[in-house]
Amino acid sequence: MEYIDNLPPMDLMRSEKMTFVQLIIPVESAHPAITYLGQLGLIQFRDLNADKSPFQRTFVNQVKRCAEMSRKLRFFKDQIQKAGMLPSPRPASQPDIELEELEIQLAEHEHELVEMNGNSEKLRQSYNELLEFKMVLQKASDFLVSSRSHTTVQETELSENVYSNDNYTDTASLLEQEMQPELSNQSGVRFISGIICKSKVLQFERMLFRATRGNMLFHQGVADEEILDPSSNEMVEKIVFVVFFSGEQARSKILKICEAFGANCYPVPEDMTKRRQITREVLSRLSELETTLDVGLHHRDKALTSIGFHLTKWMNMVRREKAVYDTLNMLNFDVTKKCLVGEGWCPIFAKIKIQEALQRATMDSNSQVGIIFHVMDAVDSPPTYFRTNCFTNAYQEIVDAYGVAKYQEVNPAVYTIVTFPFLFAVMFGDWGHGICLLLGALVLISKESKLSSQKLGSFMEMLFGGRYVLLLMSIFSIYCGLIYNEFFSVPFHIFGGSAYKCRDASCSDAQTVGLIKYSDPYPFGVDPSWRGSRSELPFLNSLKMKMSILLGVVQMNLGIILSYFNARFFNSSLDIKYQFVPQVIFLNSLFGYLSLLVVVKWCTGSQADLYHVMIYMFLSPFEPLGENQLFWGQSVLQVILLLLALVAVPWMLFPKPFILKRLHTERFQGGTYGLLGTSEVDIYEEPDSARQHHHEEFNFSEVFVHQMIHSIEFVLGAVSNTASYLRLWALSLAHSELSTVFYEKVLLLAWGYDSLVIRLIGLSVFAFATTFILLMMETLSAFLHALRLHWVEFQNKFYHGDGYKFNPFSFASLADDDD
Repeated sequence: MEYIDNLPPMDLMRSEKMTFVQLIIPVESAHPAITYLGQLGLIQFRDLNADKSPFQRTFVNQVKRCAEMSRKLRFFKDQIQKAGMLPSPRPASQPDIELEELEIQLAEHEHELVEMNGNSEKLRQSYNELLEFKMVLQKASDFLVSSRSHTTVQETELSENVYSNDNYTDTASLLEQEMQPELSNQSGVRFISGIICKSKVLQFERMLFRATRGNMLFHQGVADEEILDPSSNEMVEKIVFVVFFSGEQARSKILKICEAFGANCYPVPEDMTKRRQITREVLSRLSELETTLDVGLHHRDKALTSIGFHLTKWMNMVRREKAVYDTLNMLNFDVTKKCLVGEGWCPIFAKIKIQEALQRATMDSNSQVGIIFHVMDAVDSPPTYFRTNCFTNAYQEIVDAYGVAKYQEVNPAVYTIVTFPFLFAVMFGDWGHGICLLLGALVLISKESKLSSQKLGSFMEMLFGGRYVLLLMSIFSIYCGLIYNEFFSVPFHIFGGSAYKCRDASCSDAQTVGLIKYSDPYPFGVDPSWRGSRSELPFLNSLKMKMSILLGVVQMNLGIILSYFNARFFNSSLDIKYQFVPQVIFLNSLFGYLSLLVVVKWCTGSQADLYHVMIYMFLSPFEPLGENQLFWGQSVLQVILLLLALVAVPWMLFPKPFILKRLHTERFQGGTYGLLGTSEVDIYEEPDSARQHHHEEFNFSEVFVHQMIHSIEFVLGAVSNTASYLRLWALSLAHSELSTVFYEKVLLLAWGYDSLVIRLIGLSVFAFATTFILLMMETLSAFLHALRLHWVEFQNKFYHGDGYKFNPFSFASLADDDD
């Protein structure tokens, strides 16, 4: 045990040692000190003003100023994007400016942009109105000219047959009145012309018809040009209309409907000369407005380009200043109101770096008083901090997704780096598919520097973040595929010839009958002769099922062994004696014994029925095994292991609660003062409980129920978890059979035809099925099952996962957009 204790600490095995520190900072040094600590990113501040609202804090005005500057910068960014430009990704070289000077510059730029946008909107509105007026003049003129020509053609017939009637004025239709100028003037037929969006024209016409009870004539035509909508900044197609009506009441109704539908009405004179004169004036005014708009847009783009050169730097500066003042709001003034007091957590290795940063802040501020930095005793449990790199970070994220490790608890990520991709490969084993995954992983790794600086989609970001997980999964898949001897389900004689051959020359079907073993076993992996034989499926089922049990028992034993290192690290002898020892005995008395039988059967080639052995170990432990006996003394060993398993259950359940009760009683009766700091009692306190809570009344029933639940969960879980590892066999078999089906029923079937088209179709279907089903869906399925085996079957043996992450104040972790 001394040898184990003297081993050097393993990276990632336990979280970094943390210390609780207090900072006493003079007011003049506060801002540079927090700035340097933000650049360092190795201290997590504690909020000493949690009882105050955000508006009651000291630096609320500075935070508001930064928030206002952030709003202006977002406004600039939106304007640049609307103009079709991109802000410069690299900040322009510019001397550092103070926050007050930047605030003045931003206010001036905003005022200038708002004024330019207002003028541009007014000019654009005038331009759109003139453009609409021009199109209405053109279309309305066509409607009026066509109406007059239509009148001339039918004038003779109407004069002879209709106009001779004395009652024509009362009975003539609106169209006929409009076609006769003299009669039109007498009856008061008028018209209203305008323009409306194409999407509203059907409802508009229907409403006009209902409002006038059909006493109107509606002409419409598509506008020659699309018009820019200032609100949506999109081109909108519009319709020019002319409504002929009679009466003042109808006129007022039509104008109200036009207003309700957003239709713009324009006056069009009936005199053609006036129409031409107005058209010339409109065209002249449009030309002037186009020139003015172009000049205004050029000026605005020039201003936005100038802002875009510095936008990234300004946004970073404001974001950092806001983060500094938010952190300063977490600090408290001392009684003299001349110093700020802050508390927080930092790793022990970072103490020297933090002190150096504080010394620089003191020198920069020319303060006469230095910053005091000293270590304090903490009541709360420290945060958990692991130093990871680009390779180990993904595996740490897999573990943290289940729960963050308690402070200094054994970190499962150390073992997950190897066991996770290996269990994935057991289910996915095919070295052809593994090579495909390897190529994808190598592509992501080769473009690491390029992709890390880009903004990726959610799926691509997840794939890129797990590139090293994918790399190890593919390497292990190639390894397991070589063991299974499967390359897209096809076996190869990679490591020499088969150990089987035909019995004699008459052996016509060497794949199914007549094969005998004539040499040593195949040197590595499965013999290729098993493929296509009658006993292929029973052989592979037996191999993979027993292998799954062995792997499961080994990993669960590893979890229990890690619980021993946890208990030893926290000096909890109770957990070692009354949890670790009985758990090891129970698990290995049953499933460790089963694993031993599997290995012995493989080594001896025995035909013993292991199902019969395990079942009758419980039903009839004293009956002789007969032909199922694998080694001498097996019956006696079974009885001993069964008794040990039965003893282990009460061993886990009863001693620990009663010992804790006795220790608690002696502790507060003054009998055992030496136990005041032992973790046998403190281990059951909450991580964030205060010290005074340690004197609460001991609830024996609660502790006993907790221990009973833990014991029952382990006993039942030993059975269910072992059975859960059979998913390794099931998914491996499913992956192999799917590969075989796609190869034999698609590719080989198509290759049996002489037609090149059929062969290409078969090859395409095979490639599609391999890519989307085997390389995507099966990869995701095996990944999720490997994840479950680690979270549930492995980590529940030792991992509490009830800690909280170390979240330091760091400029590097600031979000791109401020809230």
